[in-house]
Amino acid sequence: MTATETLPTRREEAWRYSRVERLQGEKLDHWRTIDIAAGESFHDTLLIADRPDTRPTELHRWRVTVGEGARCELFAVLSSAEYARLEIEVTLKQGAHFELGGITVGGRETVREFVTRVIHAEPEATSNQSVRSVHWGHGTGNFLGNIDVVRHAQKTDAAQDFKGLLLEKGASVNAVPQLEIFADDVKCAHGASVGQLDETAGFYMGARGLSPDLARRLLVQAFLGDALVALEDEALREQLMRVALDKVDKYL
Repeated sequence: MTATETLPTRREEAWRYSRVERLQGEKLDHWRTIDIAAGESFHDTLLIADRPDTRPTELHRWRVTVGEGARCELFAVLSSAEYARLEIEVTLKQGAHFELGGITVGGRETVREFVTRVIHAEPEATSNQSVRSVHWGHGTGNFLGNIDVVRHAQKTDAAQDFKGLLLEKGASVNAVPQLEIFADDVKCAHGASVGQLDETAGFYMGARGLSPDLARRLLVQAFLGDALVALEDEALREQLMRVALDKVDKYL
């Protein structure tokens, strides 16, 4: 962080649940810029996992422009760092599509979060965001997502779907999905829910010979898998899921 920058505070909506005290020394003004030309497709992943080069604070900020008729797909798993944040700002041109699949997992005192703003700047663009969070201990998972539909951006079709799973008392999940719509011929939806493992499903699986640990693992795997449904690369999908489940296995 430069001398002229000041730390954000939790009074700011986009940082409400963040661990802002860990931002000292971070370059808050550094954004990765992604420009996707008309008609092109772009795919990328972010994996914050337990590696020697993983820092205690992992701050990633991406600014994306998706050209007319273009497509952008981003998938991310945040499973390491004391504080991990992926912030994405997307501007969609006419007929463009944005897809986000995100997973946060963690325990102890960690905070891991997605913060998104998707701007439907022109007509007929579509977007879909699916985020899943699994936390235990005193871990926290956050999703703050804005969908902005500007005036005249008719035929917009946008959706957010967030679900959080708490494996034990003391963990927390925060979801703030928001819509700001200035066009009238649109489809926009958002949903957020937080709960615990389905004990009935666990009992059903146990009655068929599965151990409690295996039953819990399979339920968590199915829960997290929803975030990666749109990822067509099967090998990559399995890699991301394996990283997320490896973290959960250490708890289970």
